Amino acid sequence: MTDLTRMTATELAGLVAAGETSAVEVTRAHLDRIAAVDDRVHAFLHVDSEGALTAARAVDERRAAGEQLGPLAGVPVAVKDVLTTKGVPTTVGSKILEGWRPPYDATIVQRLQAAGTVMLGKTNMDEFAMGSSTEYSAYGPTHNPWDLARIPGGSGGGSAAALAAYEAPLAIGSDTGGSIRQPGAVTGTVGAKPTYGGTSRYGLVAFSSSLDTPGPCARTVLDAALLHQVIGGHDPRDSTSIPQPVPDVVAAAKLGASGDLTGVKLGIVKEFTGEGAEPGVMAAFRESVDTLAKLGAEIVEVSCPHFRYALPAYYLIAPSECSSNLARFDGVRFGLRVGDDGNRSLEEVMSLTREAGFGAEVKRRIMVGTYALSSGYYDAYYGQAQKVRTLITRDFTAAFEQVDALISPTTPFVAFPIGARTADPYQMYLADLFTIPTNLYGGPGISVPCGLSEGLPVGLQVMAPTMADDRMYRVAAALESVVGTFTPPAL
Repeated sequence: MTDLTRMTATELAGLVAAGETSAVEVTRAHLDRIAAVDDRVHAFLHVDSEGALTAARAVDERRAAGEQLGPLAGVPVAVKDVLTTKGVPTTVGSKILEGWRPPYDATIVQRLQAAGTVMLGKTNMDEFAMGSSTEYSAYGPTHNPWDLARIPGGSGGGSAAALAAYEAPLAIGSDTGGSIRQPGAVTGTVGAKPTYGGTSRYGLVAFSSSLDTPGPCARTVLDAALLHQVIGGHDPRDSTSIPQPVPDVVAAAKLGASGDLTGVKLGIVKEFTGEGAEPGVMAAFRESVDTLAKLGAEIVEVSCPHFRYALPAYYLIAPSECSSNLARFDGVRFGLRVGDDGNRSLEEVMSLTREAGFGAEVKRRIMVGTYALSSGYYDAYYGQAQKVRTLITRDFTAAFEQVDALISPTTPFVAFPIGARTADPYQMYLADLFTIPTNLYGGPGISVPCGLSEGLPVGLQVMAPTMADDRMYRVAAALESVVGTFTPPAL
């Protein structure tokens, strides 16, 4: 039999369903792969071997008993360490939650369990999802399987690297400003950000509550759609959850795989075709646009003039919300506590705990956000940024009156060397230049591999209207039907 770790989630599910292999065999193959390569990749912060094998045995027993199981039953999945997992460490890549074992599961984790997927463990990430390279993890960086000296994107670099290294066929990420799509682009995998509110945030450790969106990561568009269908849908425990069913993203992915985009109108974002992107990235993007046109799509240029202000608006809104959300980490209720020797005041203990527990990037964003929300500056900074957000939303609304979906490069550049941008936060922030507008708008976006530049993957981004997630899957699957999937060099 072909190496189980090289198969897609769809293929693995089919083999398990047909009795040609077992969920336990599939799980053991991936645990063995993790043991063989993760010392070099560092995609995982915690591997739950015992829990994974127990879950796999349960799937095999249920199938042997004649139960009808879901389309992904028995398929392993890696979960970004931003989602709570009962009894399994959840650190959010931070020392302040080192060793914390939550007493409950996030809604998405519950839905994965109900679907019969097998959680392998928790993946590495930038601390509190604040970063674009996974270099800001308190537990060390993750390495890109395409070149171990380069970053795998962020903040969800661990989930994307686990896919590219064949340590898992599926993964869960979260996207606040591009943290699913951007790692997908630089690792040659597929990353989808659903419509905000289309996936539950219950049990997601908050960074920026009006932006955070959990979503699927995979090696193929169909696999991502199958995972999306499992985790999506209304959750009454999340006040921002949309009380509507998920669009039929699986049918859309299968339709797109036929390679026919006749009748689909795609808009190229004018503001994303000028300066700011590497020549090799733009060349791969233009070639992909030609491919989409050959598949029958009508291509037009669309202007979204306020997209150019998305980056500064985001870096006021997100830090402001993180300043509020991270106030709960005070060393009193849970997590790390430093300096509590009976001789210090509560304020001193809080200060010492936060000094020891938070990394430099988290502290930077807390300070920016606290300043933006302070008396006398709220209207000048946070208030103005929210007005820009409204203008960006209007740009999207106007664009979608002309086209079915928008396309752009996912990132301005390919994976850069580890350590190359940590000294210059602004250069790091530019990694999310093309992805941030979608988060400010709240609509869905997906990154699909579209080519190589300097031997490294380039991603194409498809953006769709809110609750029209199926459109992005159709377009992405159509491109994938021609371009194919990408395989990194052997580790």
